[in-house]
Amino acid sequence: MIKVDNLSYSFPQKDLYTNVSFTIEEGQHCAFIGASGSGKSTLIDIIMDPEKYLFDGKLEMDPNLKIGYVSQFSQCDKSEETTVFEYIAQDFIKLQNEIDDICAQMETSSDIESLLEKYQDALDAFDALDGNDYESNITKKLHVANLGKLKDKMICELSGGEFKLIQVIKEMLNKPDLMIMDEPDVFLDFENLNALKNLINSHKKTILVITHNRYLLNHCFNKILHLENTELQEFDGRFVDYKFSLLQTKIETQEIAIAEEEEIARNEALINILREKATYNAEASRGRALKARVKIQERLKERRIKAPFVYIKEPYINLDTDNEIEETIALKVNNLNVGFDELLLKDINFEINSNDKVAIIGTNGVGKTTLMKEIFKNNNECIELNENIEMSYLSQMQGKILKESNTILEEFYEAGFENYGEVRRYISRYGFNEDILKQTINSLSGGERNILQLAKVSSSKANMLLLDEPTSHLDTYSQMALEKAIQNYKGAILMISHDYDFIVNSMDYVLMIEDKTIRKVNMRKFRKMIYANYFDKDYLEIEQKKKLVETKIERALMDTNFELAKTLSEDLEELIKLL
Repeated sequence: MIKVDNLSYSFPQKDLYTNVSFTIEEGQHCAFIGASGSGKSTLIDIIMDPEKYLFDGKLEMDPNLKIGYVSQFSQCDKSEETTVFEYIAQDFIKLQNEIDDICAQMETSSDIESLLEKYQDALDAFDALDGNDYESNITKKLHVANLGKLKDKMICELSGGEFKLIQVIKEMLNKPDLMIMDEPDVFLDFENLNALKNLINSHKKTILVITHNRYLLNHCFNKILHLENTELQEFDGRFVDYKFSLLQTKIETQEIAIAEEEEIARNEALINILREKATYNAEASRGRALKARVKIQERLKERRIKAPFVYIKEPYINLDTDNEIEETIALKVNNLNVGFDELLLKDINFEINSNDKVAIIGTNGVGKTTLMKEIFKNNNECIELNENIEMSYLSQMQGKILKESNTILEEFYEAGFENYGEVRRYISRYGFNEDILKQTINSLSGGERNILQLAKVSSSKANMLLLDEPTSHLDTYSQMALEKAIQNYKGAILMISHDYDFIVNSMDYVLMIEDKTIRKVNMRKFRKMIYANYFDKDYLEIEQKKKLVETKIERALMDTNFELAKTLSEDLEELIKLL
C-alpha cells in the first residue's frame, strides 16, 4: 500500500530522518512508536500530503489512496448543535441530500444526460460507503465501543475522551483505505481505552497509529515502526515480541561490546609498549609495528556496536521544591459542590497531607478537571489550603499553561528567568538544545510541549503540584522518567490520570469519583477494582511478572552477568507466550 525508500528530511534546526525505509501492506495494523520530537507526526504529514514537503528519497503510494485521519489535538466544538448520530452521519446525509437534489432537478431539467452522470457518481460514492445501511452501521460501531447510550446526546455535551472515540467511529465508517490516528488514546479513561482497542481490532482495513500506550501496543498491532535518532526500524509482529527481540539484542550487543572493550584495552597496552620501545630504539621495523597496531586500534573502535534502538537515553525530568514542610494537612475539602449548569460533584470531603501522592480517577466527564481547577483557584470557602502551601498547575490543555505564539525563551522569561544563559542551562537538562530556544511553542510535538510544561512547573519550586493528565503525549521513556521524578518529589501531588501503570507505580492512593461523590481507595483495592471492571486479570498479572523479570535482566546486565541474563530471558519468553 505504501513504500518508503531511503527518505531523508530535515528542519532548519535538526535532522529528522536519514535514509529511512519501510512498507505498509494492505490489512496491517501498524503501531508507530518513538521518542517525543523524533518526527512521527511529521512523517505522517508527509504520507498524507507529500507535495507539501521537500524530502530526499522515494515515497510510493496509490494516488487514489483514501486516507482517514484523527488528530492528537482534536477538540469538540462546544457550540455545535448536533447529536452524536447526526455528527457521525454527516457525510452520508450530505450524499443522500445530493442524490435527492439531483432527482428533483431531473423532473424539470432538459439536461438529463449530465444529471444522470452526476446521479451515478453520487450513487457510486454512496454505495462505496455502504450508504444504504449507514444507520445500522453507526449503531453497530457505537455498540462495539460501548457508546450506544450517546447516540442521541449532543456533541457539545461530550467529554474529550468520548469525542475522540466518536471521531474514530466517524472516520472508520467513511471506509478509508488507510486509517491514520495520532495518539487517539490521549485522555481516554479505562473504559474508553478498551472501547478504542475494540474499534481498532474490529477494523478490517489498514491502520497506522502513533501511540505510547502500553495496553494498546500489547493488544492491537501486528507491525511496529520504531523511529529513533533519525533512523527507522520496522518489525513484523506484536509489540511484546518486538520488545523481547530488542532485549535479546541488548544482551548480545552488551556481551560483544565488553569483549571488544577488553580487546581495545589489550591493544592499547601493546601500543604503549611499542611507543616506549620506539623512543629509545629507532629501528624501522618497530615503527612499522607501531603504525600497524594503531591502525588495528582504529578499526576496532570504528566497528564498535552502535545500537540506536537498543540503548535509548531516558530523558531528565525533575520536580523540585524550595519549601519542603513537615508532614501536615496540606489541603482540606469540606462539603464542596462542583459544577456549572449541572451539578457534577455534591458535598465532597477529603484531605491530602503535605507529602501524599494522590490520583483522582473516574470516567470521562465526571468532573475531575473541574474539581482540580476549583482547588487551584482557591477562592471557595469549602477549600482550606495550608498557609505554607504553594501550588503549581499543569493543564491537560497545553495552551492554558504555555502561550503557543511564544518562543521557549520568551516562555521562561515570563516564568521569572532573568537571562539567556539561565534559560539555556535549565532547559538543556530536559533535553532541549540551544538551537530550539527561539522556536515557538506551537512548532513542538505534543510530548515536547508536555515536557516543557513539566519544566515550567518544576521551576516554580512549589510544594504542591496539581497535574492534569501529565503523561499525555509523553513517550514511554519520558513516562518512566516522570514516575521517578514523582517518587522523589518532596511535596504533595494531586494528579488526574487514566494510565493504570503510571498510577500504580507512582501514587500512594486514589480518590475515586462515582455517582457525584468521592471516596478514598488504597492501591491494593484499586488494583483489584481494575482487574474486575476493566482489564483481563491474567493480562495484568502476567504484565507484572514480565516487568519483574525484565528488571532482573537489567540488573544482571549491570553486573555483566550474561549467563543469568540469558536464563532470565528464557523465563521472559515463556511469559510472553501467555499474553
